[in-house]
Amino acid sequence: MTKPHAQNAISAITLAAALGAALSMTSAPVAAAEGANEHCYGVALKGKNDCKAGPGTTCAGTSKVDYQGNAWKSVPKGSCEKTASPTSPTGFGQLQEFKEKA
Repeated sequence: MTKPHAQNAISAITLAAALGAALSMTSAPVAAAEGANEHCYGVALKGKNDCKAGPGTTCAGTSKVDYQGNAWKSVPKGSCEKTASPTSPTGFGQLQEFKEKA
């Protein structure tokens, strides 16, 4: 006969294994979805960027102006350089940060 303490240990191990398996299954679709997007600089509106808005910022939501050249928005892969950006040298989003044109 097993002791109650041993049963609790087995239950904890079983629970940890099940949780680990569940977490590994849910992270796979997230990783795949991230691969379907790209960082597009110069397309985010003021305060609506996903990240990278320059020194001294905390990241998401920190862009100071519309179409800021050092702030990116996550967009579907292949669409960035087709998205309008009035501050970009090409008039479209860029895959690298840029200095805004006047």
